[in-house]
Amino acid sequence: MPYAPEYLHLVIPGVHFEAYLYGRNSENVFKGIAGAGDSVDDQLATGRDLCDRYDWTIVREFKDSDLSASRHAKKARGDFEDLIDTITHNPAPEGVVRIVVAYEASRYYRDLDAYLRLRKACMASNVLLCYNGQVYDLSRRDDRKATAQHAIDAEDEADAIQDRNARTTTLQAQAGKPHGRLPFGYAREYAVVGGRQRCIRQYEDPVRGPVVLKALQHIDSGKSVRSLLQWMNSTPEAARPDGAPWSPRTVRILLLNRAYLGERLHNGAYLKGSWDPIKGLDTPQGRAMFNRVTAKLTDPDRRSARGTEVSHLLSYLALCGECGDHAMLCAQSRKGGRPNLTCELNRDVTMAEEVVDAYVEEHVIDWFSRKDVARAALVPNDEDVAEKMATIQRLINGYEEQLRETRALAKTFDEATGRPKLSAASLADMEQTLSPKLEAERKKLRDLTGVSPLLLGMLEADDPDVRWNGRPATETDPAVPALTLEQKREIIRKVVTVRLHKASRWGSNKVDLSRIRLAFFGEPGFRAGPLRVPGTSRAEGPGLAAASGTE
Repeated sequence: MPYAPEYLHLVIPGVHFEAYLYGRNSENVFKGIAGAGDSVDDQLATGRDLCDRYDWTIVREFKDSDLSASRHAKKARGDFEDLIDTITHNPAPEGVVRIVVAYEASRYYRDLDAYLRLRKACMASNVLLCYNGQVYDLSRRDDRKATAQHAIDAEDEADAIQDRNARTTTLQAQAGKPHGRLPFGYAREYAVVGGRQRCIRQYEDPVRGPVVLKALQHIDSGKSVRSLLQWMNSTPEAARPDGAPWSPRTVRILLLNRAYLGERLHNGAYLKGSWDPIKGLDTPQGRAMFNRVTAKLTDPDRRSARGTEVSHLLSYLALCGECGDHAMLCAQSRKGGRPNLTCELNRDVTMAEEVVDAYVEEHVIDWFSRKDVARAALVPNDEDVAEKMATIQRLINGYEEQLRETRALAKTFDEATGRPKLSAASLADMEQTLSPKLEAERKKLRDLTGVSPLLLGMLEADDPDVRWNGRPATETDPAVPALTLEQKREIIRKVVTVRLHKASRWGSNKVDLSRIRLAFFGEPGFRAGPLRVPGTSRAEGPGLAAASGTE
């Protein structure tokens, strides 16, 4: 049985009690309405009051705001991890017994794995557990049993909440209601429903809405993403609500967001939303323009918009083997020669960029040349996969050819009448019909293998070297274009992690290729991307702010 706090000094006499306070909630609520008493601040205030009444010295407070504790959580609880680390690595002095204090069991955990980790840490360090005004000694069998049952109940409650939320989300999606972050260019009207803040209407912002249309028109007219970026960062009406500057990534997110067509995403499919499209995109011509911009920005066989091409193969892809996987390599120019690749964080590793590039490219091509290795890593073991892929690819090729012919007709004019051979309305209708079909088949191909068409092209190439570097035309064979630098970077990002280490001997001028360590997909050490830098949202190079307008 647990101990009542008022009798704890009698059960464990002759010691001083110290407390760690922990508070957590999974969403913000309004003060003065149902649920407000469960806020993190209120939880900690309750814990402070309990500690003050029984003369427990508070050593440290831990708080996780707006974070789930269930197995469905998408974000790690930083302070919960710090709590376990503190319990494990900071033993209490002699004559002191420590207690972890929380409002209730579900504040600690809604997942049995989290419960077991906390229990193990407390048992190893002789730390007591307190919640619901009761103190549990996990060295005792009955207390372990009681807390385990509470953890099971908390996990079951979390699963029930998840099921209810999933049903609610599906119903909201079917009704076309807004979901997720507010897209730039829209505003929302909220109301308190059942003690929670709910969006009841989404509508075009009169100031920012027209900026979205101008941005799409800018790219559709053939101008670059770079010039659009300069305009948006210098125009007050285009300022982001969070005050952060626009980056190439966030501008692309805006340009590709189908919420501006009055659509919302649910389970990989776009449904009609309950809000109106941005003015100018609510016509067949406007929708066709949006589709043209989407095709321009996502076509894997086309270079990115003029003025935004990357110029380095491995900048902000390769990692520093000395500083860790949060430290990336960047290109650093040098006088009278090609750039070096250097650790951006501490500048403690450096090698000539052309040497690292050549080494990585050679090994990537070699990896794809070993078909059995690459296929086993990338493609599921299914005898029907190749046949299904071929069928889907034929459909994709057919749709793409239809769209190319249609666009070519719209750009070709009849000499006699001076009119285009295909009207803008007919082009818009054709694109509106074919574009969703094309995207659906591309999604089938991605879902079938889990591999992008770009990787599949390397995997299925008779000679990956030719696919990578291209080949001039011969008398018998047509020319094969080389992959663009952007495409090569995307392949490297997906299949190999590059780390550069220090030289084995100080002052050696000899190129030591053993300093370059590669870990391919499926091998130990492979990482899909650099570690998130603590306190930032950077995931790939400097200046990449978090997305501001997608679901």
